Amino acid sequence: MKIGIASFAHMHAYSYAKALIQLEGVELAGIYDPDEQRGQKFAGILGTSYYSNYAELLSQGLSGIIVTSENANHKEHVLAAAKAGVHVLCEKPISTNAADARDMIEACKAAGVMLQTAFPVRYNRSVIRAKQMIDEGKLGRILAMKGTNRGQNPGGWFVDPALSGGGAVIDHTVHVADIMRWFTGAEVKEVYAEIGQLMSAAPIDDCGILSIEFDNGVFATLDCSWSRNPSFPTWGDVTLEIVGTAGTLTIDAFGQKLNVFSEERGYRHHFWGDDMDFGLVRDFVVSIAEGKTEANVTGVDGLKALEVALAAYRSAERLAAVSPAEL
Repeated sequence: MKIGIASFAHMHAYSYAKALIQLEGVELAGIYDPDEQRGQKFAGILGTSYYSNYAELLSQGLSGIIVTSENANHKEHVLAAAKAGVHVLCEKPISTNAADARDMIEACKAAGVMLQTAFPVRYNRSVIRAKQMIDEGKLGRILAMKGTNRGQNPGGWFVDPALSGGGAVIDHTVHVADIMRWFTGAEVKEVYAEIGQLMSAAPIDDCGILSIEFDNGVFATLDCSWSRNPSFPTWGDVTLEIVGTAGTLTIDAFGQKLNVFSEERGYRHHFWGDDMDFGLVRDFVVSIAEGKTEANVTGVDGLKALEVALAAYRSAERLAAVSPAEL
C-alpha cells in the first residue's frame, strides 16, 4: 500500500511518517512540500521521494495521503485527493471555517473516499478504557466534565491567523471537544468562552477557558491555553475529569511517564507510554485495507469539534453564549 504525505508544515508530519514506515506492507511513497528545502530534507531523512507538485504525488498510485499542511491549505489538498480517488487522513483542525470543512466532507463522500480527522487522543489506552467504562454504565449518568489541553506556543505559521485560523483556541479545543462528544454521544448545544492574549508577543489568542453545555444536559469546562513555558518538561497535557451519578473518573493521557531530575537538564519527563500517532496512522491504513469509505474518526467528527472552537471565538466577541448551530 502506497501512502503519501502532503507538507511537513505541521510538526506531526514526522511522527506520522515514522509510523508509516513501521507498518508492514506500507510504503511511504513520497512527500509533497511547497518548501523545497524542507521537503528535500525530510525526504532524505525518511528515504523517500520529494515532489514539488501535489498532483504529481497524487499520480503515484497512492491508496491514501496524510494532509499535514497549514490549516488554511487543508481544503485545497483534501479536494485534490478526493478528485484523484485517494483516501485522506487530515490533520486537525479539519479546516479554519465550517464551510470549507463541509465542502471537504461532501467532496470525499461524492468521490467514495475516506476522510479521517487526525484525533490521536482517541488511541490512548486510558481514554479507550474510560470510554468502555462509560458505555458499560459504571459511572452512571454523566453529569459534568472538566478538561485541559494546555501546551506551548508553537510559533511559526500557528500564530498567523491567515494560515492557522486562530491561536490556542482553535489549536487545542478540538482534541478534547472530540473526546467529550465521543464519551457522551451528545452534541454541543452552547459555548461560552473567555479568550485573551496574555503571554505571547504575537497578536494571537494564547489562552482560553470554555464552558460547554451538551444537548443531553452535560456541562463541561475546558482550558485550551498555550500556558506552558519553553522549559516545561513536555509540550502540553490532555486531562479529563468525568463526574457521574455513580462515580468519578480522572484521565491523564500523558501520565505514562517517568519524572527525571538531572543537573544537566533539570526536570524532564521520560515518556514510555502509548504512541497515539502510531495508533492513529495504523487505524487509517487498516481502514483502507478493509475497503472502508467511512473512517472510525470521520470528517464530521472533525467538523463538530471545529464548530466548538469557532463558537468559542464568537462567544468571546459577543460576551454571550453561542450555539454551534449558528455557524
